[in-house]
Amino acid sequence: MKRFTPAFLLLSLTLVFSSCDTLQQIATEALNEPSLAEIGQGLKDALGNGVEKGVNELSATDGYFKSAYKILLPAEARKVTDKLKVVPGFTNLENELLEKINRGAEDAAKSAGPIFATAIRSMTFQDATNILMGADNAATEYLHKTTYNQLYEKFNPKIVASLDKIGANDLWTKAADAYNKIPLVTKVNNDLGDYVTTEALKGLFSKIQEEEKNIRRNPVARTTTLLKKVFAKQDSNRN
Repeated sequence: MKRFTPAFLLLSLTLVFSSCDTLQQIATEALNEPSLAEIGQGLKDALGNGVEKGVNELSATDGYFKSAYKILLPAEARKVTDKLKVVPGFTNLENELLEKINRGAEDAAKSAGPIFATAIRSMTFQDATNILMGADNAATEYLHKTTYNQLYEKFNPKIVASLDKIGANDLWTKAADAYNKIPLVTKVNNDLGDYVTTEALKGLFSKIQEEEKNIRRNPVARTTTLLKKVFAKQDSNRN
């Protein structure tokens, strides 16, 4: 009968328990690994929450006007306002225009939510996986690529209408006409619509990017079990 030494028995037990630990670790990792469906749903939840927060903040009163996303006047508009400061009726022109164009952007931002929601619902599992393992702004870039043209088409007429409603277009037209009558100046275009639309969308996507970066880097922002599980995969890939 073959006899085993204590050292051999100890080595055998160590190997057995080590194998058990390894198997248990593999099983635990497998259980914690999110499925494609979970990644897809987690990304959609995260994007939906970030978009909703961003749109709500920017579309509120002072969402643009008193925030980091404030739309400033184009350079040619500032030339006009500087020249007209001494003209009766235009002494406070710059402040009036700044407020009016930002109010127009706030009004138009309300239409962004449904467009973003459609793009998020259309996201494939592969899109979601690529976004999850991508850069801090991967989701924002995806939304920019899939929604920008629709947003512009929706924003522009709303902004033009808003600028008309609050008197910004009329005010700018009168100011630009008055400026264009000054001898030897370079004539300026009196259409603010495209400029304000472009700046409004720039601010909107910057806000969405800020929300995306927060949930990617701040575990506290992951408020559900699914979000924690999905973004833990992102974290492990970066370590």
